[in-house]
Amino acid sequence: MSRFRALAALAVGSALVLTGCAGTSAAPGAQEGSSDAAGGSFPVTIDHAFGETTIEAQPERVVTVSWGNQEAALALGVVPVAMPKVTWGDEDGDGLLPWVKDKLDELGAETPTLMDETDGFDYEAIADAQPDVILGAYSGMTQEQYDTLSKIAPVVAFPEVAWGTSWQEMTLTDAKALGREDQAEQLIADLEKHVTDASAKYPALAGKKTLFTYLDPTDLSTLGYYSTLDPRAAYLTELGLAPSSAVEESSKDAATFWFTQSTENIETFSDVDVIVGYGTPELLAQLQADPLWSRIPAIKAGAFATLTDDTTIAAAANPSPLSIGTSYGDEYIDLVGAASEKAGS
Repeated sequence: MSRFRALAALAVGSALVLTGCAGTSAAPGAQEGSSDAAGGSFPVTIDHAFGETTIEAQPERVVTVSWGNQEAALALGVVPVAMPKVTWGDEDGDGLLPWVKDKLDELGAETPTLMDETDGFDYEAIADAQPDVILGAYSGMTQEQYDTLSKIAPVVAFPEVAWGTSWQEMTLTDAKALGREDQAEQLIADLEKHVTDASAKYPALAGKKTLFTYLDPTDLSTLGYYSTLDPRAAYLTELGLAPSSAVEESSKDAATFWFTQSTENIETFSDVDVIVGYGTPELLAQLQADPLWSRIPAIKAGAFATLTDDTTIAAAANPSPLSIGTSYGDEYIDLVGAASEKAGS
């Protein structure tokens, strides 16, 4: 999805209930396991930024919007009837990230209806899908968008801050709407262990000060960075890194996921040991040649984990319960770990 550029410049279960004969592909909307196995009870009420939403019965037709919510549903064995077409990080152009395709194959499911959100929510496609619930626990929907969606079906919006939902909170919130909280808790515990184990290969990660950025190489007069509310920045702390003093201070009582600051005040970032950011392979050399950027310890040491823009590995930097534990998710941890090893002690 292009929001990463625009806003910064973002397997459990045993049997699949099929709508048809055994051995056929599951139609979108099919769920893994029975309602009893899911362990949920309804109605459920979910609090969020726009109030609260009550879901009267376990949803059978699920639509997801924005980024990542479809991955939470799929990780819990629920195949949406419609979900966003991925237009950022999708290297083969089919609208699906690799780990989503793998999960659909694992579930024996057909590809759901893919909605293009380049210009906003496709309300007509959402309505045509006849959803019982619309999942958007990780999103930046506005009050107006929420109100419009609510005329179609109950909507699960973000808890407090737009684009400020961690992968764990997204998973648990969406799971509550699906009646699968117990399953989500176990899934999160398993994935957190994987992250801990994968990060342990890089002792240099521990305690290094960091920030996550998106840079415009044509304008280095401003340094933009994600707040600790953003799941990308928050995930770095799960790897063992710590937010730099600027990130930590800016994030206190913040209601946004993104900050900018003039590089005239570059000394503000004098404690940054490791930088993770979207860019090109040539970006580090450009920054090292810049009289201001080169004063940041991470830049001077070459401790920059560069995520080539609009690639799958860049998409994996925004963690989900499907991307974590995949080869792409592990490659991302390796990339950040290698950068940390270049940082000064």
